[in-house]
Amino acid sequence: MTVLITGAGPTGLTLAIDLARRGCDVRIVDKAAKCFAGSRGDSLQPRTLEVFEDLGVLETVLGRGRSLPVTHVYLDGEFTMERRIAEPLRPTPDVPYPNGWVLGQSQTEAVLRDRLAEFGVRVEQATELVGFEQDADRITARLSTGESVRAAYLVGADGGRSIVRKTLGIAFEGRTDDSLRVLLGDVAADGLDHEYGYWFARASAPMSGVHLSPLPDTDGLFQFVAPLTGQESEASLDTLQSKLDALHAGVRLNRLTWSTVWRPNVRLAERFRVGRVFLAGDAAHVHPPTGGQGLNTGVQDAYNLGWKLADGSPDLLDTYETERRTVAARVLGISEELMRRHRDGAEDAHERGENTRQLDVSYRTEEGRLVPGDRAPDAPVADADGKPVRLFDLYRGPHATRLVFGAPAPDEPHTYAVLRPGQTAPGPYVVDAEGHAFAAYDASDGTVVLIRPDGYLGRAPAVPSARALAEAPSGRNTARRPAGDLA
Repeated sequence: MTVLITGAGPTGLTLAIDLARRGCDVRIVDKAAKCFAGSRGDSLQPRTLEVFEDLGVLETVLGRGRSLPVTHVYLDGEFTMERRIAEPLRPTPDVPYPNGWVLGQSQTEAVLRDRLAEFGVRVEQATELVGFEQDADRITARLSTGESVRAAYLVGADGGRSIVRKTLGIAFEGRTDDSLRVLLGDVAADGLDHEYGYWFARASAPMSGVHLSPLPDTDGLFQFVAPLTGQESEASLDTLQSKLDALHAGVRLNRLTWSTVWRPNVRLAERFRVGRVFLAGDAAHVHPPTGGQGLNTGVQDAYNLGWKLADGSPDLLDTYETERRTVAARVLGISEELMRRHRDGAEDAHERGENTRQLDVSYRTEEGRLVPGDRAPDAPVADADGKPVRLFDLYRGPHATRLVFGAPAPDEPHTYAVLRPGQTAPGPYVVDAEGHAFAAYDASDGTVVLIRPDGYLGRAPAVPSARALAEAPSGRNTARRPAGDLA
């Protein structure tokens, strides 16, 4: 099965990695002649870090990035206070990565490209999708190189101006606010400590100013964010410098490596799928930068879609739009509310709270604690030899996982018993010595939990009772899992 992905940003690269590790034939094309070189989306939320751990890139991302910096606030050129974008949280047994992480988008993409290359897949640069047709069995796509590609599926991860979305005629509902324009750029700044962020403003208007945020792994660059007036139009170093000079910042900028003018664009595609064609990332939804949600929502689109494409079950493919469009609409609402509050002077544009970490993203269709569709929490356990492991270690990889609490588990791949201290079982098991796993899943003896390949809870199929499993010579259960149980 071949999947053609157009667009090699974080969304397309995440999807390509997930498909490649499942043994799918994947091609990823991008119309740009060179890789993107700028910070743009530099905020990685906690849920994205969990996804990156599963995909095998977290260690590199953590090594090249940094935690959210403390910001030094200057009003009328005078140091006033220190502020944090968000108070740091301690890791807990169920949430190993509670805090956001900073890494410029171009660096994140480089990490993902390197990981994809490990599967023998490389981005085909300067290769644009120029058209496609589909029938019941396949996609036929035409590329700017003159090649015609036949694929089982086509995924448009080609940004807000998506040729895939436009070809399908899908409405991109929402608005662009031309009354507000923001200047973004990556620059060096003489004399500023790269360990800190900086906010420069007037004392009479402290919420309207210029933000400089340190970009790790960039030889001292800062991301520059500043509002533009009606007369200003150039995303140049002179424009950036004039903004700081007007605030008496006393900072000299140099080495502008990337810049753009951004307008609030809040849009949601009417559909995320037409037949064998899917939309993901900015092709399906575009966000204001408030709350740092755009890149992260696209990564989760890809993580949701990859295993469903690999499975190919019509029931599973039908759930992509239902699940992800609902999430995208909610996240757009959060980002837009943060932007409105900033414009009203209620908070910093980069302020972040619990609802921006994306750990509460859920695909649930029923009420209750930890019902199907909720994120599967982590917990420390020990394997049969007493070696410390985590539940996330069991889930890692392109498979579903089943846990049976307090009883032997069926002898099936990726199925484990989660036992209390002193218990053993004939098949694979882990021991919950501190009770964190039982508590995280609100489990009692005999509770069965199914974790989907994307780390969300599925509907656990029926298994023999705990008593029957305990009395069986091998604990074997040959019942098969219907594909629909994962949805």
